[in-house]
Order: sequence, then structure tokens, then C-alpha cells
Amino acid sequence: MTRIAAPAVEAHGPARIAVVGAGPAGLYAVAELVESGHPVKIDVFERLPSPFGLVRYGVAPDNQKIKSVTRVLGAPFTAYPATVRFLGNVSFGRDIGRHELLRFYDAVIYAFGAADGRMLDVPGSRLPGSFAAKEFVGWYSGHPDAADCNFPLHGRGVAVVGAGNVALDVARVLARSAEEITATDVPDRVVTALRCSRITDIYLLCRRGPAQMKFTPVELRELGELSNADLIIDPTELALSDNERAELSGRPQLERMVSKLRQWADRPLQGKPRRIHLRFLRSPVAILGDDHVNAVVVERNELTDDGQARGSGQYEILDVNLVLHAVGYHVRPIADLPYDSGAGTLRNRGGRLVDEQGQILAGEYVTGWAKRGPSGVIGTNRADAAQTVKNLLADFPGLAPPKHNDRSLIDLLEHRGVKVVDWAGWLRLDSHEIQAGRRRGSPRVKTSDLADMLDRTQPLAPEAPTDAADGPSPVARTRR
Repeated sequence: MTRIAAPAVEAHGPARIAVVGAGPAGLYAVAELVESGHPVKIDVFERLPSPFGLVRYGVAPDNQKIKSVTRVLGAPFTAYPATVRFLGNVSFGRDIGRHELLRFYDAVIYAFGAADGRMLDVPGSRLPGSFAAKEFVGWYSGHPDAADCNFPLHGRGVAVVGAGNVALDVARVLARSAEEITATDVPDRVVTALRCSRITDIYLLCRRGPAQMKFTPVELRELGELSNADLIIDPTELALSDNERAELSGRPQLERMVSKLRQWADRPLQGKPRRIHLRFLRSPVAILGDDHVNAVVVERNELTDDGQARGSGQYEILDVNLVLHAVGYHVRPIADLPYDSGAGTLRNRGGRLVDEQGQILAGEYVTGWAKRGPSGVIGTNRADAAQTVKNLLADFPGLAPPKHNDRSLIDLLEHRGVKVVDWAGWLRLDSHEIQAGRRRGSPRVKTSDLADMLDRTQPLAPEAPTDAADGPSPVARTRR
């Protein structure tokens, strides 16, 4: 459908933009806005008291180098404090609604990502002990939503289902030694749980063959270089068809990865405490157990000529007490935003939100996974945000000005009992975590309890006057 251009009107001052979500998608959109040269005032809404989304709660704890991107993502809050505000602990759809935001802002950019992890639809997939990998990642990453999760780490076997980087991250974390985990930023309770883990065998189950794997070279290399776990690969599962060999010849990076797998398959085991079994052409078809998982039935697959997996009717049973499904994410429908159930995204065209008839919804935009689906790496969001912001700024002259000012927004949130966390509040929590990390010998120790997080965002109370004879006041330096 052809978009009807809005009539140009006189600009009404700086564009007031709301960005919903403080992960990479939203913060790259902020960077694009402030670097555009267009006068803007931006409020970034985040459900949690902490920013950075997937970088903080999705990147594996042993990948601290990747997490350093937070310095870039957070820069606009300190470089442009009069232009960019952080409004943490504000939940879109609960504390503030879609149409309310549209009354306060010229435009809204939705950047809340893909909230739910997918699971295989096989018998037994809902048994206790069967989880979406997203829950396990949230747990070891210190996400408040996963603070109360308990994973059965008492058994010897774990099945991780998937052929992407999330599956590798999960397998690697499970295989790490207690000393290695302690040196990361995971919460103390996660260190304790993983230190007590009795896991010896981790089965990484890939539905198709090595020519179809979605791992990146760096992640795969790390899997083969673990100090605490042998990597076991059956050489027969690396055999390639003529079609696969032809496919590899045009993809040198993947060809090198397959070559590396062959080298690892031939090397002798070193008797390390744990073992990762990297299995190709294997699909779970049933998860067994009465009141909890105690095994998984795995079918051997064959590849069709077009590279699809087809069951062979040959089965094996793996003794496991934990199954983690790393088979993708999807955007959870939120409020009354237009949702494309087939694509698992918000309905949009070039980042402009559209309704079911394809009509553009003035002043509403989307970026990141909510726009394109769960694909790409962190940096992919930059180009994605650039397209959305370019279209927003082109539309701006025709957008209706907001009806309310930003002060009345804060009044509204306070009236509703929302404890809004500003950037200074986040920096207090950040400082607390870093100091805790210094004591433990790690980059930081994440705070995962929401009430504790909120408490750490508050300024310290001023020291009370003391009588020299009485010594320091016992209430000095307490939190409000």
C-alpha cells in the first residue's frame, strides 16, 4: 500500500521521543537521534532498574569483552544529560500505556526485543526439569525474573537442544569449573549452585548437520578449548553429502569450522572432569519422566536434498535430569500493539508501525528484534536503528505535537506509585556491583533481587551529626 505523505507543518521545537527498551536496539536508536543534528529530547523507558538489556542479561558471563560495549551504549546519558533521560523501573503496558505515551511524545520507538524463549513441542516438554534456555541464561545472568529459578544440577546428564550461539553459551557455562565461574559477574547464588553441580555429561543436540550449524567461529573455538571439559564428536556425524560439500565450497568460514570439528573429533580425550558431547543430526522426540525429567529420547536424522532434517526411525535414550531448549525466541504481544503472529514481530514497514490493513500508524516506530525478529549480533541493531530513526525524522514535520509536558508524566508515574530510577540511580547500583566484584575477584557481582536493586539505586542518607565522645552514629550512611 502506498503511503500518503503527511502535509508539512511548522516544527514545534525539539522532537520529544520516547524509546521503550534500554537494550542495544533502543540505545542505538538514541545514539542515532542525538547524532542526527535534529533537536531532540529523549526519554528511555526500561522495565528494570538496570539498562543494557541483552548485553547485561544475554551475553555469557565469560564473554566480558563483548559486554564492554555498554560504555558506548550508555554514553549519551552522560554526554547529553539535558537531552537524554533514563526512566528505569517503568513497565510499558503496566505503569504507562501506549496511548498515554502518544499524548506525551511526538513519537514512540518500541525496542523491547524478543521476550520469550521457544521450546520444542514434544511429549514431556513441560515436565519439571525442562526449560527454555532463556530461563537458564536469565538465571546465570542475574535477571530479576529468574531470581527464584531452581535448576536440577544434581544429576550427571544435561541435554542442550540447539545449533546456535545460545546453545554453546549454555553448554560452556555448565562445563566451567567453580573457579572460572567465580571470576565472572554472575550472582553469588549462581556461583554456589554451579559449585555444587554434579553434572559430568552435557549433550549438545543439533537437529541438522555441521554444514547447517549457526555457531560463530569464536563461540565454537571456545567450546573446544575448555580447561574443564573434553569435547567429544563422533567423526561419522561429520560426513557430508555432495550437496553439502558444494555448499561449503562457497562459504570459507563455515568450511574452516567444519575442518576444526574434524580435528577435534580425532584428538584423544584428556580425562577432564566434564564431557561435552556435540551431536549432529539428532532431535529429541520425547522427554521421559513421571514428576521430573529423567531421560530424553533422541532420534537420528537424515538430511533431504534441500538440507532439511528428516527422522530415520533410529532412536537412543540419554540419561538426563535437565533439558534446555535453545531453539529461538519470539516477541511477546504487548498491550494492543499490532502483532504479526506469523513473523513473531510487531507489524511494521521499514520501522514504521502499521495496522492489520497496512496503514502506517503515525508517530509509532519499532527497532531491533521486535522489528526484524531474533537475528543478528549486537552490532546489527545499529543499522536497524538507523533506518527507523531516518524514517522517524522524515515524518516529524507532519506529526501531531504532544498534549502534555514531561513533568506531568513524572507526576503521573509518581501518583501511580512507580519508583522511577534515573541514570544516577543506575550508576549507584553499578558502583555497588563493581565494588562487590572487587571483593570477590571478579568484574562485578550482579544484584538480581528486584527489591535489592531498587534499594541500591537510592542515594545514601547524609551522615548524622555525632558527638565525639559517643563515636560515630550507628545510623550514619544508611539508605533512605
